[in-house]
Amino acid sequence: MANYLMRRALLDAVRVPVCARASSSVGELAKVGNREWVGYGFNGQPNYMDRPDFPMPAVRFQPDTPDIKVLREKEKGDWRKLTVEEKKALYRATFCQTFAEFQAPTGEWKGILGWSLVGASLAVWIYMAMKIFVYSPLPESLSDENQKAQLKRMLDLQVNPVDGLASKWDYENNRWK
Repeated sequence: MANYLMRRALLDAVRVPVCARASSSVGELAKVGNREWVGYGFNGQPNYMDRPDFPMPAVRFQPDTPDIKVLREKEKGDWRKLTVEEKKALYRATFCQTFAEFQAPTGEWKGILGWSLVGASLAVWIYMAMKIFVYSPLPESLSDENQKAQLKRMLDLQVNPVDGLASKWDYENNRWK
């Protein structure tokens, strides 16, 4: 991400208006700083970004050096005369990364998962501290014995006998229906 932001800031510093490309002649490519503007890119601006949905960036990745200019002239001839190293140098002058490199997993999910677990454990510790040191104990009416006594009293009074609790109690056999 930092690499992308650095490249973006560099491109913003040397950005030229879109009409600069129209002013160049047909056989000559426009320049953005000291790099060639070679295509439309993904938004028509002279910027470089490795994207799988727009594989051809608007400008070349590296500026033209004397070595690259010699290779570009040699490139116009027979490609079988180029060595593998020269082909790789030409590729790296035009593109920053290969598809495999910029689509490779970064492992960023591990840090996100780690910080999420740290946050969850911190929340559990805060809850436990609040339960122990801040909250008062539960009222006596929520104990098991008191709840059973409350249920027995409701059944004895036949609370809501049509479709409520008392309708589910068999009063002759003293058990649930």
